[in-house]
Amino acid sequence: MEDKIFKLSECEVGETVEIKSVLSTGLSKQRLLDLGFVPSTKIYILRESPFGEPVAYLIRETCIALRQEESENILVKKSIL
Repeated sequence: MEDKIFKLSECEVGETVEIKSVLSTGLSKQRLLDLGFVPSTKIYILRESPFGEPVAYLIRETCIALRQEESENILVKKSIL
């Protein structure tokens, strides 16, 4: 059975996902990688701000907030913690 791939921005609060790839380029990609958004890393969608963005993610025991334009460039699959 093949895993379905989603954009991180499409995931709901309370879900746990695993990073498959980062589509950003240049400094934006380097920033995401430096923050720990690397393939095979698990992310828990923690909370959404009242206006929808940014969204807070728990990654490697750290809470990081991303705007939608950043989270659209991260491909993930559903995962279990």
